[in-house]
Amino acid sequence: MLETGMSQESRVLQTLEGTGKAAQSRGHKLETYKQSRSRRETSMDGGVGHKSGSPIYKRSPDMTKSLMTKSEQLLRIEDHDFTMRPAFGGPPIPVGVDVQVESLDTISEVDMDFTMTLYLRHYWKDERLAFPSTNNQSMTFDSRLVKKIWVPDMFFVHSKRSFIHDTTTDNVMLRVYPDGNVLYSLRVTVTAMCNMDLSRFPLDTQTCSLEIESYAYTDDDLMLYWKKGNESLNTDERISLSQFLIQKFHTTTKLAFYSSTGWYNRLYIHFTLRRHIFFFLLQTYFPATLMVMLSWVSFWIDRRAVPARVPLGITTVLTMSTIITGVNASMPRVSYIKAVDIYLWVSFVFVFLSVIEYAAVNYLSTVQERKERKLRERLPCTCGIGNPDEMMMDPQITGYGSMDINTTGNYGMPENGGRQERMLAQVALNDPQIASQVKPSRGYVNIWIDTHAIDKYSRVVFPGAYILFNIIYWSIYL
Repeated sequence: MLETGMSQESRVLQTLEGTGKAAQSRGHKLETYKQSRSRRETSMDGGVGHKSGSPIYKRSPDMTKSLMTKSEQLLRIEDHDFTMRPAFGGPPIPVGVDVQVESLDTISEVDMDFTMTLYLRHYWKDERLAFPSTNNQSMTFDSRLVKKIWVPDMFFVHSKRSFIHDTTTDNVMLRVYPDGNVLYSLRVTVTAMCNMDLSRFPLDTQTCSLEIESYAYTDDDLMLYWKKGNESLNTDERISLSQFLIQKFHTTTKLAFYSSTGWYNRLYIHFTLRRHIFFFLLQTYFPATLMVMLSWVSFWIDRRAVPARVPLGITTVLTMSTIITGVNASMPRVSYIKAVDIYLWVSFVFVFLSVIEYAAVNYLSTVQERKERKLRERLPCTCGIGNPDEMMMDPQITGYGSMDINTTGNYGMPENGGRQERMLAQVALNDPQIASQVKPSRGYVNIWIDTHAIDKYSRVVFPGAYILFNIIYWSIYL
């Protein structure tokens, strides 16, 4: 029993002794690992001088993340009060301007305005923005810095709408030079008023102006001028308009006075536009001329053809009314007469007179027939006239030759033998024996009015008068 207990105790001691040795072994290994790692790190730190820039041991420096001086600090934005203009209290600050016209978008006669897209550039010097530089290079900024410094407060006089383009960001550029010179550029679209004189429309030439002025600073504080004179205005050669030909651009400078605030410098951009006439020739002048010529066709139509002549006259009158209405619908309601109004209304008068001419012919023919009918009732029977057919062919009796009778046709004479009755009546009046039986009356003297002659004269008078009108019109307005 005693031996058995001693053997168990010795086994326990051996087990504990083995466990302690294992722990010592693990501790020794851990200490060895730490010492090895420490030596490796020490060798890496010591080898940096020999392997500088190695991608294995050290990254290349990232300049975008390096600590640099801010632009606001370089320009000393916080050290100055930029709510005041440069050199406040001194002479006026000169601000030069130049303009690059990108496009002329629309010219509206109805609204009397135009829309223009342009690059507006300002030049001035602000010594508060001067900064040290070894290579004399400028710094360029976007619209975020513009809100922190002083810039000229320009606006467009007589503008209706204007905006700065903001796609994809605000189209604003600020460039600052080491000596304090500043370039401020922005892209603007402006719709401004243009007082047009349409008295010669569509054969007119218009001059529109875009006016630039400082809103707050008078000429005592800000002197606005064109930087390079007339060369300060540049245009894109591809600018074109559908209705106008751009003749020229030029600039001027004037002073504007306001009774409440004083005198201001104002810059003007003038551009002269001449209207293309070909569109209006096709759409207005040629159709009106054709309608007038169409109304003359009725002069060659028999006066008894009422269904042919009346609709022709009415159609031409209504067509002219439609042309006049269409032209005036696209024009402002001005209180003076335009050149196109003169042409259209004179053409309308010619068309209307052609209808009146047929009304006159028809009325005179009716009066003539009524007189002839009364005469036939008062004349004795012509059966006593010897050989009336030969007498009708005698020009000494009737006053008409055979050619006149044959070529006269039925114009001015009723149908169903009316011509023969008229000739017989005329013969009877020329016969002394029969004429003595008829009571003299003024209504029966020269009773035949040649209504056909009215149409014959109209064929010459109407075209001649219209051609004369066109010669005078185009010589004045061209």
